Amino acid sequence: QVRLVESGGGLVQPGGSQRLSCATSEMRPLFNTMGWYRQVSGKERELVAEISGSGVRIIYADSVKGRFTISRDITQNLVYLEMNNLKPDDTAVYYCIAREPLDGSWGTYWGQGTQVTVSS
Repeated sequence: QVRLVESGGGLVQPGGSQRLSCATSEMRPLFNTMGWYRQVSGKERELVAEISGSGVRIIYADSVKGRFTISRDITQNLVYLEMNNLKPDDTAVYYCIAREPLDGSWGTYWGQGTQVTVSS
């Protein structure tokens, strides 16, 4: 069972910054893709950012482009999300995601989620 452990999150004022981290709880081969999704109560979970194993391919949601930066340490299956100029609309539970090839398809794993609240 793959376990992703997130850290960071909490309360931050509008315009502030916060950094989220995610790592596996055990040594294992590198994931193909890692990233972050977020979810507001009553709404669907949405993509925030994803990064490929090599770090060459990165995608961002339009709503966070220019404010958020995703990065990863490919030697340790670590992924980070640096969030700047946070807005109240960024308030959500943020989930780490990791994907790898599995039995001819894709295995997808989720963290437990960490709450980010942007409020004055």
